[in-house]
Amino acid sequence: MDFGRTAQDYARHRAGFPPALMDRLGDVTGRTVLDLGTGTGSLARLFAERGAIVTGLDPSEELLEQARRSSPGITYLQGTAERTGLPDAAFDVVSAGQCWHWFRADEAAAEVRRLLRPGGRIVIAHFDWLPLPGTVVETTERLILAHNPSWRMAGGTGMYPRWLTDLRVAGFRDVETFSFDVDVPYSREDWVGRIRASAGVAASLPAPAVERFSAELTALIPSAELTVPHRVWAVMARGD
Repeated sequence: MDFGRTAQDYARHRAGFPPALMDRLGDVTGRTVLDLGTGTGSLARLFAERGAIVTGLDPSEELLEQARRSSPGITYLQGTAERTGLPDAAFDVVSAGQCWHWFRADEAAAEVRRLLRPGGRIVIAHFDWLPLPGTVVETTERLILAHNPSWRMAGGTGMYPRWLTDLRVAGFRDVETFSFDVDVPYSREDWVGRIRASAGVAASLPAPAVERFSAELTALIPSAELTVPHRVWAVMARGD
């Protein structure tokens, strides 16, 4: 899996977390935030826009290059969630947007506890499309599976109860969750680009297969303007 291969599509076409997410997270003005698996910086930018002092971390230099272009006020570093190389107790908040499933959860959770100041919080957030019957998402997932039968992310609900167990086992406390649904407008071009930038397509298929997939998906979408159902889901917890 290599999201660096999708970096341009990821930055151009993938809708970032909605600002309403930050309304649920509370005031972060002046707080130090580390955004793990930051990708092109979608979640990092939201924290920065609310006055936080933000560092984004990702293993892909290609994604970080896109992040730096769109948010020069944020510090972006290359590294992994399990071994960040950053100092102890350096952050008030550590976030992970749309990426916890790629981490070795026990190691990442232990690293987050090391990085958090006393009373600091971890925030794991997701922003997932919903494959509701009759939607473009249902059609899209069916096509992804036709091109990539090994893809295992179809049929999701946008909710991740396993992450709660990961955090409790790691010793986090005051675990709480929230979710809300939003409809996201996409043009046909942007939706096709957004799907190319997913794990099941350009991050794992060879370039000729990605081109064939893009052409087929474009032909399947009847409207130039789409409304795509999504769900925002997050879990928050405190360290020591």
